[in-house]
Amino acid sequence: MSEAQIEINHVSKVFKGSEQEVVALKDIHFSIPSGQFVCLLGPSGCGKSTLLNAIAGFSLPSQGEIMVDGKLVLEPGPDRGMVFQEYALFPWMTVEENIVFGLKIKRENPAKVEKKLVDLLGMLKLSDFRKRFPKDLSGGMRQRVAIARVLALDPPIMLMDEPFGALDALTRRSLQDELLKIWSELKKTVVFVTHSIEESIYLADRIIVMSYRPGTVKKDLCVEIPRPRNPSDGDFNKLKRELSEMVMAEQTRFEQAQLLGSTGD
Repeated sequence: MSEAQIEINHVSKVFKGSEQEVVALKDIHFSIPSGQFVCLLGPSGCGKSTLLNAIAGFSLPSQGEIMVDGKLVLEPGPDRGMVFQEYALFPWMTVEENIVFGLKIKRENPAKVEKKLVDLLGMLKLSDFRKRFPKDLSGGMRQRVAIARVLALDPPIMLMDEPFGALDALTRRSLQDELLKIWSELKKTVVFVTHSIEESIYLADRIIVMSYRPGTVKKDLCVEIPRPRNPSDGDFNKLKRELSEMVMAEQTRFEQAQLLGSTGD
């Protein structure tokens, strides 16, 4: 791991509604070195996606600042690729057209585009589906296409907002394994939002547990379990129990707030 690539410097985020202000994030402060796989873990309402969107440059902090490679984040940039839960594919484009869309916008050399396309189709197990449209694909295959489209632009940082949350358990595990393989080969920095404790332990070098609103860092811990990780292993389950206590405490706060009429994430 190298020195900090992403710096979150005392970031707070306030959303101003017509009747009241909502403090989504409060004094978030940590850094991420290049090549690290970090999971943001917590229940609904803890600001995980809000923080990820701020790193992406989609939404600016109300206070504090976010730096990437020493530069202040003020807008989205090619150094940060975003993968959403909803796939966000162009339905009128084939798999291959979706993957190379960004490269063609940049007017990349056609021969290089084709080589990169073939490499990504193979890496994501999409070679037999390159002429298919998104409507003809399963959820898991659509997410593979979405990941390939981000990788085509080769950003050093991948931001992933619960990308496997809508998938069945077997497809989810398969894609987790493929993501880990891609991460180990390409040395990307990954910031991955999840509410799944097991997923965070299975994937991450480091887990940042966030508290319910206002979102703060409740725990920042490194996962020392060697890869490949086995969810039935004793150390895995020991960490799972520890994290479950933390997250369930915040989930209880979330549920109490809902009963009292609080709104939204």
